[in-house]
Amino acid sequence: MKSFLLTCLVLLNLSVTFAQTEAERFKKDQLKSKYLSEKEFKDQLIKHNFSSLVTHTDNSMVYGFIGDNYQRIRIKFITVTKDAVSPDTYHIYGKSMVKNNVDEFRGTITISNIRKLKVTSYGVDDEYKNKGIKGEFVIIGDYSFAEAEQQNHSGFFKGIFKSGFYLDKSNKVRYDDIESNADGYTNNQFVGQWIDYKTKIAKRCNWGDFRVPNSSDLDMGAGEFSPSDKYLKYGWQSLREHDEKVENAKWWQ
Repeated sequence: MKSFLLTCLVLLNLSVTFAQTEAERFKKDQLKSKYLSEKEFKDQLIKHNFSSLVTHTDNSMVYGFIGDNYQRIRIKFITVTKDAVSPDTYHIYGKSMVKNNVDEFRGTITISNIRKLKVTSYGVDDEYKNKGIKGEFVIIGDYSFAEAEQQNHSGFFKGIFKSGFYLDKSNKVRYDDIESNADGYTNNQFVGQWIDYKTKIAKRCNWGDFRVPNSSDLDMGAGEFSPSDKYLKYGWQSLREHDEKVENAKWWQ
């Protein structure tokens, strides 16, 4: 165990060379968004437990890719636990699947910012207008997940995440699905890299609920995610064919 942790720490330190990566640019752009207030709400709201946000969506609707050919990767967070001492840190246990290779990973997500949307949305036909919503917010932070070395094709994930929530009339945290019927709706965006332990080769690796951030020409959909024909052979064929047996499989069990 000590050897595994030491290796993870060394490799995580090596990833500093990837400063100003796509992930860092993503974070910078999000914090500069014209839709977000510049006021920081982290100190005010960090007491809340946000663990349910990143496990809210059914895994069949969480899409991701790894590498330049947009090979499909599936990510499942199995347990998310708020740290008892550091309220901005959450411990993650999950699994990833690329082709037929399933790996376990463990790590953390750490909240760096909580910002409020300048204008609160009330959904289609203002269905949320009289429900006492106290505002929509965005969490931005860092994530780092390490796979066990003895697994096939193992490495670690590192990057930036963004998650949206709102506070209801009882001041409870709710997954922000207010605009879930709108074209292009997404939540829980993860932008970063997967770095191979042995070769130290870094591959782009992004995923999210309903849409994939920075997916370029992979996503040809208008109202919802739809993979381009030229990438179907990289794990997306079953989605195109609406193969429910494959798409709804509990592959992590």
